[in-house]
Amino acid sequence: MNGMTAQDALLIVDVQNDFCPGGSLAIPDGDSVVPVLNRWIAQGAGMTVASRDWHPPDHMSFLQQGGTWPAHCIQNTPGADFHRDLHLPGDALIISKGTHNDFDQYSALDRTELATRLKQVGISRLWIGGLALDVCVRATVLDALQQGFKVDLLLDATRPINAKPGDDQRAIAEMQAAGAAIERG
Repeated sequence: MNGMTAQDALLIVDVQNDFCPGGSLAIPDGDSVVPVLNRWIAQGAGMTVASRDWHPPDHMSFLQQGGTWPAHCIQNTPGADFHRDLHLPGDALIISKGTHNDFDQYSALDRTELATRLKQVGISRLWIGGLALDVCVRATVLDALQQGFKVDLLLDATRPINAKPGDDQRAIAEMQAAGAAIERG
């Protein structure tokens, strides 16, 4: 693990119960990212940010509404809670996304003002892990790079959905080609 500085933020993407084993949109081995992320949290960054899907019950992404996914991370339900073993610091910034029923947000930086908030406090580098590698983590990494942040993808701290075989490898290649550093271990 590389050391983080005051200009770095740890961005934890959607480590919520519905994305972990037993959840409505469980990612295989999704809960295995929690101890890895806890080690990164313990290192201390200039800031820790945790994004979460926070959907209304009739969100457009749900199968029942003609979307792609089963209902998940519905506001104020246990499935939307962060995994109980994730040790978020008390001062972690929580970013809710997917809060409107008529548009989706895969990236933690999509219409959340997160990039502006990070830049205002001098953050220039993001260390990103969470769920899922090939969906929300991918979108967050690509948006962060477009916003001018240096990005390190914490590969051991993320797991893919792999809706189509190889989605994870394509996502990693795309993020790397866009300028993300891949951190293993």
